[in-house]
Amino acid sequence: MEMNEALLEKGLEIISQCKSRTGDIWEAHIGAAAIAGFFLARDHAESPEAARRIAAQAEAMAALQASGFSEDASGEKTDFAIASGLILEALDASIDGLHWVGHHVIYSSASLLALRELGSWGSRADIEGIVDLIRSFKNTPPGRSWLGYSASEVKKLEIEAEDRIPEIAGADQLSAFVIGELASFVAIYRAEAHHDLIGHLLTFSHALNVLDDLGHPDMFRRGLPALLKLAKALRRSRDLDPERPLSLRSPVDRLPLVRAPRSERLPAEAEYWDRDYSAEHWDFGHAFKFPFSFYDHLRRVSHPPAAAVENFRYIILSE
Repeated sequence: MEMNEALLEKGLEIISQCKSRTGDIWEAHIGAAAIAGFFLARDHAESPEAARRIAAQAEAMAALQASGFSEDASGEKTDFAIASGLILEALDASIDGLHWVGHHVIYSSASLLALRELGSWGSRADIEGIVDLIRSFKNTPPGRSWLGYSASEVKKLEIEAEDRIPEIAGADQLSAFVIGELASFVAIYRAEAHHDLIGHLLTFSHALNVLDDLGHPDMFRRGLPALLKLAKALRRSRDLDPERPLSLRSPVDRLPLVRAPRSERLPAEAEYWDRDYSAEHWDFGHAFKFPFSFYDHLRRVSHPPAAAVENFRYIILSE
């Protein structure tokens, strides 16, 4: 299926305008999700009909965001090489830390993927909007919702020999590690502190892989320790005992946690998109982001464990 690049342009527009329009970092979720929807439909859909349905819902989601594109009146667009250099320079200030479960890297990598696909996009002011957003992550917390840890404890976590983290030298090894971590959960709970963090383990690691793919292995290596902190924190919740719950530090989750529903269909299938997910606002864009990252990891792993695919059914919205 031939994809409409306007979805990439709209995604970049939303990311670029997020900080100036809202004063916050979260509306960029929708921009990153629009970009994820483009690549999910193009690269991972099982059929042309599945691709059409994915793209249609991604376009509907993106269309709900305010517009105000500021492309230079001259019509000149910023070349990918220049834009990527500015974004990577902004990311350099925060790549070594865990900030909002990796969204500084997630937004950067989504932008870079879209910009590479387009070749050029936007005025210098549009690119600076993305840059300002990425810069704003410096000194921000690791996240807000955790099981068994406080945010300050997560920030102080160190990866030790007893954690038995395998050697990770590049994207394929990181995907194998993350798919193995996903497969290890005995039960997944529908909570920001659980299913959502597991989902962001997928997206944060995928974002690092994108940096590696684009020829920035130094950024990949520098971002890896922060990703492994997230993985280590999640390991405490692999097999939760309802009779002995972990301490919950979250402004939105409550005990007892409720198990996530299982999706019978997967997002690569056309039937998954029979349902209009607009009532859930596409899980704030994660209906596209989590699957794009999951399938990209899966393609890099020779023999993924069946439990990873099964557990992924509990991460996504059920159809």
